[in-house]
Amino acid sequence: MRLTRTLQVTACAAVLLAATACGSSDSSSSGGGLNPPDLKAQSKLGKSEGEVNLIAWAGYVEDGSNDPKVNWVSDFEKQTGCKVNSKVAASSDEMVKLMKTGEYDAVSASGDASLRLIASGDAAPVNTSLVPNYKDIFPDLKLQAWNSVKGKAYGIPHGRGANLLMYNTQKVTPAPTSWAAVFDDASKYKGHVTAYDSPIYIADAALYLKATKPELKIKDPYALDQTQFDAAVALLKKQNADIGEYWSDYLKEISAFKSGDSVVGTTWQVIANLTADEGTKIKAFVPKEGSTGWSDTWMISAKAKHPNCAYKWLNWIVSPKVNAQVAEYFGEAPANSEACAETSDKNFCTTYHAADTAYWKNIAFWNTPIEQCLDGRTDVKCVPYAKWVQAWTEIKG
Repeated sequence: MRLTRTLQVTACAAVLLAATACGSSDSSSSGGGLNPPDLKAQSKLGKSEGEVNLIAWAGYVEDGSNDPKVNWVSDFEKQTGCKVNSKVAASSDEMVKLMKTGEYDAVSASGDASLRLIASGDAAPVNTSLVPNYKDIFPDLKLQAWNSVKGKAYGIPHGRGANLLMYNTQKVTPAPTSWAAVFDDASKYKGHVTAYDSPIYIADAALYLKATKPELKIKDPYALDQTQFDAAVALLKKQNADIGEYWSDYLKEISAFKSGDSVVGTTWQVIANLTADEGTKIKAFVPKEGSTGWSDTWMISAKAKHPNCAYKWLNWIVSPKVNAQVAEYFGEAPANSEACAETSDKNFCTTYHAADTAYWKNIAFWNTPIEQCLDGRTDVKCVPYAKWVQAWTEIKG
């Protein structure tokens, strides 16, 4: 198993400008007030073009070169005649930048990139009837705010995960139940608190304030007006005094918990599993306020030169056996409901809550903040992602 997902922010001005163009986390209003270019989905599949160019997170497009035992690309190439050319992206911003070149056919976009690609016209709507395995995707992943607009699908769900609170059970007592452990009560563990190193972490503070400061009237942690945003930033600046380190590399967090440098902070299920495997006494869970999380979507470029091979890839990567392989290798809940029967670890889907609808209802999946408040408000402007990036630099000092 290998996991490398980092969301380190690039300094590309074009990317930051694009970031202000989209986003909503209210899954009941898929895309909210977003008005993307009027692009049409492909109506039918044609002859395979012989190759497909993909942008993906590390661990999503494995051909045996990293691990001879991990290869779901070779069979795809044999069965479809489509040679896979892939580029690993280190961040959502890099994915957006690469997609704008028009040189790639598809991308495994997280929610903090997907709506940027939709709004800019870089991602095309997807005809789900051309992806037979779409029928078995968990219903609560279909037509969500980060992968659709006004009921029109812009991608095929790949997998998902929650951002959990992890703590050392021997050093953090009593056992926490709330995100207060890393916010209002963080001083108890001064210098040993860890947090995710990304501007999107501002949403974690907003989620906590939504529950603890009702007077702020936060509905959506990704749709913050100036007052709400300032409160979240202030909370994170206060937290900064107690932070030992921010993490984006999962190995760094495992090491910090093993050494005792970190005793409480945000994590992912796969990191918690690996940390426990190292012998560290930890627990990880969704606190009472709920959590943020991520859901990845395979999207097709509006400029795709190999759209037929791209569609074949989308169907392949969410087929039960392959989706199970990717989920176990990467460490996430699969998107295909039939994948759980294909995992080598028969408890895998239970551990990752793959079919637990109630669990995911408490997860606010990543989205890109925009000026138009897509939580439904029209009397104020919300703080766009570019400002989140600037604020994150200030928060970290």
